[in-house]
Amino acid sequence: MAVSVKGRLALGGAVLVALGLGWWWYQSRLEARELYGDVEIREVDLAFNAEGRVASMPEQEGDKVKAGQLIATLDDGTYASALALARAQQGEAKAKLDLLLAGSRFEEIDKARAELESAQAQLENAQISYKRQAGLAGKGATPQQALDDAKAALDTAQAAVNGAKAQLTELVNGPRPEEIAAARAAYAQASAQVALAQTEENNTRLYAPVDGVIMTRVVEPGTVVLPSSVIYALANTSETWVRAFVPETMLGDVAPGTKVTITEDTPGSKTYHGVIGYVSPEAEFTPKTVETPDLRTQLVYRFRVRVTDADDGLRQGMPVTITLPGL
Repeated sequence: MAVSVKGRLALGGAVLVALGLGWWWYQSRLEARELYGDVEIREVDLAFNAEGRVASMPEQEGDKVKAGQLIATLDDGTYASALALARAQQGEAKAKLDLLLAGSRFEEIDKARAELESAQAQLENAQISYKRQAGLAGKGATPQQALDDAKAALDTAQAAVNGAKAQLTELVNGPRPEEIAAARAAYAQASAQVALAQTEENNTRLYAPVDGVIMTRVVEPGTVVLPSSVIYALANTSETWVRAFVPETMLGDVAPGTKVTITEDTPGSKTYHGVIGYVSPEAEFTPKTVETPDLRTQLVYRFRVRVTDADDGLRQGMPVTITLPGL
């Protein structure tokens, strides 16, 4: 059946309307998958873990630093002296321990044996003298005083022999285990003092913990600071995040691990890429006790996107648009 011109025009108009509605629906769906947030570069407050006068701060505001880079120092004179003292005490304790572990020298043992032999010879002479005086005293041929002197000399000689024997035994046996254990403990204590002094001396140097940009020089060289006194404020550029919010109706589209694109408001600006890393389990405000469907759509949840190809183009607080994966 032939269709009139008017019918064809009406049919064509209906098709155009349908196409227009479809395009509007498609565009609205695309726009609905765009979320808005701002760049969040985390800052690190840097401080010495020591007290002293700031000696140098070579970095200026805006300077880029690398992780591990030396960015400030304290006057370390006091700490260096304490470290030198601790090392000297450690050396003394080590020498005493080594002396005990080495035991007695052969020369010392030989000397002790000679002293024992000399004491034994004197003892034999004292014994002979005492016997002679005792025999004479029995015959009344010597005074009692001479006998008493001979007995005292004999006792002294016997004591000298006992002492020489003890000295020789001590040298042959070497130090007691308890003495060695005490020396080891003293050396360990001295070594711990060295480690502590070294740590305190190391703390006079401040290193950048991450790649970043110096945001603020809080103090200047010559300032006396305490531990935890902030020296620099550093923007951590090793990781850049975008903070955004998503309505409750789109929570299913922002699961952790979802890859997104990020653009600035400037036309023709670079497109960045990121991965959703965190979605808050709670709404940002407390909902009313009775929630209607309309109120539930107004709930928003905070989420964060880790930018995988960030550069200097992204700055703290910059507004950006986050586009979710296609339909």
